[in-house]
Amino acid sequence: MRHRLILAGALIATGLAAVSASQQPLTPQAIAERAARFKQQSIDAEAKGLSEPFKGITANGSIAPGLFGVRSTGVSTESVRKAADAFLAALSSAARSATQFKVDDDEWRKWMNQDFYVRQGVGFNDMTEAQREAGFALLRAGLSAKGLKQTRDIMKLNHTLGELTGNDFDRYSEWLYHITVMGTPSATEPWGWQFDGHHAIINYFVLGDQVVMTPFFAGSEPVIATSGKYSGTAVLQDEQAAGRKMINALAEAQRKAAMISAAKTRNNNLTEAWRDNAVVDYAGASAAEFSAAQQQQLVDLIGLYVANMADGHARVRMDDVRRHIDQTRFAWIGETAPGSVFYYRIHSPVILIEFDHQTPANLRHLAKDPTAPNPQHIHVVVRTPNGNDYGKDLLRQHYAQHPHPSPIRER
Repeated sequence: MRHRLILAGALIATGLAAVSASQQPLTPQAIAERAARFKQQSIDAEAKGLSEPFKGITANGSIAPGLFGVRSTGVSTESVRKAADAFLAALSSAARSATQFKVDDDEWRKWMNQDFYVRQGVGFNDMTEAQREAGFALLRAGLSAKGLKQTRDIMKLNHTLGELTGNDFDRYSEWLYHITVMGTPSATEPWGWQFDGHHAIINYFVLGDQVVMTPFFAGSEPVIATSGKYSGTAVLQDEQAAGRKMINALAEAQRKAAMISAAKTRNNNLTEAWRDNAVVDYAGASAAEFSAAQQQQLVDLIGLYVANMADGHARVRMDDVRRHIDQTRFAWIGETAPGSVFYYRIHSPVILIEFDHQTPANLRHLAKDPTAPNPQHIHVVVRTPNGNDYGKDLLRQHYAQHPHPSPIRER
């Protein structure tokens, strides 16, 4: 591992010197032209992505009924509500107006990993120090210590990416992340918030003391900073290692069932931005055929992702995961040896997780093969299938029980 880090550091340092020497700062006109291009790309992506109403990710095109219900979890959301109120109060009236949307607004679905996406709400780059602290307090209230650290580390690694692309901090920066609030923070009415930026998207829906924290996206390029301001920062290494351990813990027949393909030649994630209605069939090895120890190892792997939520709601989520463990599949693409690149998917009626080593995007100039996936670019997605991403199924049920002036569209 130490040898790989030293080699990666040497390559990045060489690439950084080359980029810094050859890439001149953009002129104001070039920056304006790039902004106009990014705006049009964002408009086009939204038009295509929102061309059909929300249904939810399914295995066969049909929603499996009865999986989610409006109920009490016994885990308070009061700290999140207070943090959201404090964040909104810290904003100017104009910023607050630009940041707050209706609880059933399509703004929920307007997220995208790509750096060029033009985001709504207030950005950390435009916040005062007091507003930034209020924004981080909102994240702190909704996330676990692990989840908050991972999010902050992704933001820091985005600064590293800026360093590695000729100090292009107009495009890649620690602070190019936005918060929007949906609805009015309430102890009884539905509401939520969204954190959106390059390689970090968190959708956080609240109804009473219930929380749905999907779609959730985490990633980075690079995933390990070996130089620069945040040298030593790393993300998604546990998820990477635990996934490899999971495939290698399977018996030969189980591993064969899990293997979609031994060749990993491209990006394989199926449920990233604008894929809210993706049809993803069950594939891979069935956890119903795992030993008790293998099932527990799979539960622990799922727990690495769910543990980004605050502890109480993570426990509620994991209880749901365990209830459906016999209906859970584990699928794999790629080789299984140390250092290999791979994709894996965990899929049950109530959770879908994808981990993917991606092809180089913004660091192609540093890659040995700019067309092949590598471990320095990772994307992770967590979804709630069968219609409850963004808490949509809970919101639908709430409106059915308590009619509102602006009900959401029925499926």
